[in-house]
Amino acid sequence: MQNVSLAIVLAPLIGAIIAGLFNVSRRVAHSVTNGAVGLSFFLSLYVFYQIVVAGSEPFNETLYTWLVAGGVRLEIGFMVDSLTALMMVVVTFVSWMVHIYTIGYMRDDPGYQRFFSYINLFTFSMLMLVMSNNFVQLFFGWEAVGLVSYLLIGFWFNRESAIYANLKAFLVNRVGDFGFVLGIAAVLMTFNTLNYTEVFELAQNGQYQETISIFSGTEWSMMTVICILLFIGAMGKSAQFPLHVWLPDSMEGPTPISALIHAATMVTAGIFMVARMSPLFELSQTALSFVLVIGAITAFFMGILGLVQNDIKRVVAYSTLSQLGYMTVALGASAYAAGIFHMMTHAFFKALLFLGAGSVIIAMHHEQDMRKMGGLKKYLPITYWTTLIGSLALIGFPGFAGFFSKDAIIEAAHHASEIRGGWETTFAYYAVLLGVFITALYTFRMFFLTFHGKERMDEHTREHLHEPPWVVTGPLIALAIPSVLIGMFTITPLLFGHYFDGAIFVIHNPFDPEHYHGVLSFIGHGFLQPPVWLAAAGFGTAYFLYMKRPELPGVIADRTKLIYKILLEKYGFDRFNDWFFAGGARGIGSLMWRIGDIKLIDGLVNGTAKFVVWFSGNLRQLQTGYLYHYAFAMILGLAVLLGVFVLYGSTF
Repeated sequence: MQNVSLAIVLAPLIGAIIAGLFNVSRRVAHSVTNGAVGLSFFLSLYVFYQIVVAGSEPFNETLYTWLVAGGVRLEIGFMVDSLTALMMVVVTFVSWMVHIYTIGYMRDDPGYQRFFSYINLFTFSMLMLVMSNNFVQLFFGWEAVGLVSYLLIGFWFNRESAIYANLKAFLVNRVGDFGFVLGIAAVLMTFNTLNYTEVFELAQNGQYQETISIFSGTEWSMMTVICILLFIGAMGKSAQFPLHVWLPDSMEGPTPISALIHAATMVTAGIFMVARMSPLFELSQTALSFVLVIGAITAFFMGILGLVQNDIKRVVAYSTLSQLGYMTVALGASAYAAGIFHMMTHAFFKALLFLGAGSVIIAMHHEQDMRKMGGLKKYLPITYWTTLIGSLALIGFPGFAGFFSKDAIIEAAHHASEIRGGWETTFAYYAVLLGVFITALYTFRMFFLTFHGKERMDEHTREHLHEPPWVVTGPLIALAIPSVLIGMFTITPLLFGHYFDGAIFVIHNPFDPEHYHGVLSFIGHGFLQPPVWLAAAGFGTAYFLYMKRPELPGVIADRTKLIYKILLEKYGFDRFNDWFFAGGARGIGSLMWRIGDIKLIDGLVNGTAKFVVWFSGNLRQLQTGYLYHYAFAMILGLAVLLGVFVLYGSTF
């Protein structure tokens, strides 16, 4: 298992090195990188089979000890259990599909080899994160995906908007990562180890300091502090309110990386981390409530923003924000399995939607404004049907993958509101419930504007419309299959079976196997619950507004100008951040420049020079060249010396 795990991780790293550091051709670059990720995928399937099907013991070993300081060991090691095996398969499969798709999407880009190197490196970083067995390696993978995302979002570095977006993503993630590294420091301070197994065992046995005094006279629960600090890191990586602002702007990167970031890597890192840390989070009800509220705010309010977006990729981006909120709500409701389940199903249909959007963008000669599309169904049949499948999965249409995972999260939120009580659980339940209507509305708004209705593109674009090549459509078909089937085949073991036993710790499991009677019964039960009918209402509203009465959205926008402007301004978060944080930093820098640099440093340097000039100028007056001046000075000096001798001679 050790050699297989090493091969899974190192194959993408080697591919990234070959494509990025050696002057290889385009064919060699995409062949090596695709082969590396394909190898990682098949080896991940082998690991999944061994752990899940064959029943092998989880692999948890240290491979290399980097440093030992004060009894604390900083190590490189792997923990491969059922949770890790699932993540490995999802990450490598989606990444492989994106790699194949990239061959067609980036074929004319001058940075072709560099892009393949980056996405291989991105896959390596995510695998290091999910396979780690200690906080040091977790932090390495955490920071590595952040660094590579910076490179990928700003891949088209000649665009000012791309440079702004990647800098924004980098800085916002540093805010979250500051909390994350403080959380890791708190873990080390509390348990004196950074190994997962040791930390979890000590926590479950209560062998740690229960309170900490952060401010004088105020005691805080140690576990609450640790969990909230760790979750702040997740808020950055998984784009939770208010650290969500970087994710929509990440659309400035090429579409393949948008799919990779939003579907299987980076944004799922925070969800995975909290699920992995379930033995800690279950010991703090306060931390779980905090997670629940943040997830609910993100799920509902970020979904609403998708209703006013005209860029096809940004609609899908705000959908990602909303769905990440759903996953976070599941974590806060102690339904970690449902959060991971939705993360898995979401990876397939969200990658499908992004790659479908990319296929449309290719056909439209890189036009992304949906107001300039329409009627593309007859030109792009494969893209149309696969995007329809992804859309149905996203809104939770019965039988599709998203239906099972999203309904499970809503049920878990409802269970939490009944068992735990409190305003936060009630708020979370209604937020995710109403979010179903919003999701269906913005999803099919995008679908109808893009594929149906009047053709709004220019004549030149219309004449050249055609389905992209197989390297683009092939991954769409491959991702459409699990977007339909994966939910019904995995819901039983993941939610009502023992799949996560030993990998996820839950005190009160919201999913009772005694009340589960199979997939068909779950689907039938869904028709009796509000989510299905809210999704139908969202679909019907989108059909009425954008197919039957397409003039109405404009009328509604005119009559609700204030609300529409607030949504266009994204609740003012970007404006506030640019004014307060970015503007404040520039203001402080300008003040420090004027006071510290000009007045203090330059004043000191220039003042010293002026003093030397003044002193030397005055001293020069003594050098007259006249003998009697010098004689007078000698007599004056002698008189002074005699005076000193008369006054103080007795003391010498």
